[in-house]
Amino acid sequence: MSEAAGISVELKDVVKRYGAFTAVHNTNLDIEDGSFLTLLGPSGCGKTTTLRMIAGLTSITEGDVLIKGRRVNDLPIHKRNLGIVFQNYALFPHKSVFDNVAFGLKYRNVAKADAAKRVKDALELVQLPQMADRMPSQLSGGQQQRIALARAIVIQPDVLLLDEPLSALDANLREDMRIELKKIQHTLGVTTVFVTHDQSEALAMSDKIVVMSAGHVEQVGTPEEVYNSPASEFVAGFLGNSNILDATVSDAAEGRAKLDVDGLGTILADTGGRALSKGGKVKVSIRAEKLYLDADGEDDSSSFSADVGTVDYQGQVARYFLTVGDRQLQAINPIDDHPIAEGKTVAVKIRARDCVVLPA
Repeated sequence: MSEAAGISVELKDVVKRYGAFTAVHNTNLDIEDGSFLTLLGPSGCGKTTTLRMIAGLTSITEGDVLIKGRRVNDLPIHKRNLGIVFQNYALFPHKSVFDNVAFGLKYRNVAKADAAKRVKDALELVQLPQMADRMPSQLSGGQQQRIALARAIVIQPDVLLLDEPLSALDANLREDMRIELKKIQHTLGVTTVFVTHDQSEALAMSDKIVVMSAGHVEQVGTPEEVYNSPASEFVAGFLGNSNILDATVSDAAEGRAKLDVDGLGTILADTGGRALSKGGKVKVSIRAEKLYLDADGEDDSSSFSADVGTVDYQGQVARYFLTVGDRQLQAINPIDDHPIAEGKTVAVKIRARDCVVLPA
C-alpha cells in the first residue's frame, strides 16, 4: 500500500474489545509526519490501549493500523521501527548506560563503530554524554528518563511512542523535562505520540491533542482549539476549570445568542456557528479565568453580582469560589495587590466571545 502523503500513522476504524467490554470504539486518526500528538484523557479512557495497538503490544479486534503507509496489524513490535519510552523507563539494571542505549542497534546489524557514534550522539542530545559508563542505579529519576529517551531515538525510529514518561518525576523536574522533550522532538523532527492524563503537559507540548473518554475520541484539535472551543461538555469540563451552566435560548441571530441562565439572568454568547432555536435548551461553558471580577466590561459584556466565598490564593492569581443565589461558580483572576476578600460582593463580567455554547 502506498504511503499517504504527509501521514506517519493512520488508524482506520480501530476497535479493541476484551470480551463484552469495548476499550476503544471505532477510532479513525491521521498523525502527520513530524508532529507531536498527545492522547489525553482520564484513567481508563483508552489512550494507553490505543498507543499499545500502534506499538504492536496489544492486538487489534477490528480495523487497521498503518505506519508509513504499511499495514502493520500482524507485524511484531520489533519490525515496526518504533522508539518507545515507558512510564517506568524499563532500563536494564545490569547493563551500563552505553549498553542500554545501544541495545536496539544490536538487532539492526549496525556496525560497531557506527553504533558507538550513534550512542554518543544520542547521549549528547539528551545532555548526558558523560554518563556512558554509569549503571542505571547510579542515576537520578530524571537521568534515567533521559537515558530511556536516548535508547528510543538511537534506532532512528519512524515513530516515537511515549507512555506517560514524566509521571514518575517530581513537579519541577516534570516541567523542565517537558520543555527538553519537546526541544529534542523538534530537533529530530520525529513523529511522536504521547500519552498523558495531565492537561498542562498536553497543552504545553502538543501540536495536536486527541481528547478521549470511555474509549471514544471526543475531539481532535490544536491545544488552542480544544481549550477555547471544546466540542463537548466532557472536553469543557476535563480541560481547565470551567463553569458549565444550563441555559434556554431567548433569542439568536447572526452568530450571537441571548441565553437565560437560571439565577444569573440573561447573558450574551457567541454561537460558534451552531444553529440555535428560540426556546431551545443548551449548555454554556465559561472558563474560570474568563469571569472578570470588578473589571471594566466591554459593550458586549453581561454582568451580575456575586458573593466571594473561599479564596484559593495561588501567588500570581487567586481562584475565587463565588455564590450567586444557590449557584456556585469559579473565577480565576490575576492579583493586582491583594486578593479580593472573602464575603465581599463583586460585579462579575462575562464577554460574549468567552461563552461556548454546547448541546444540552
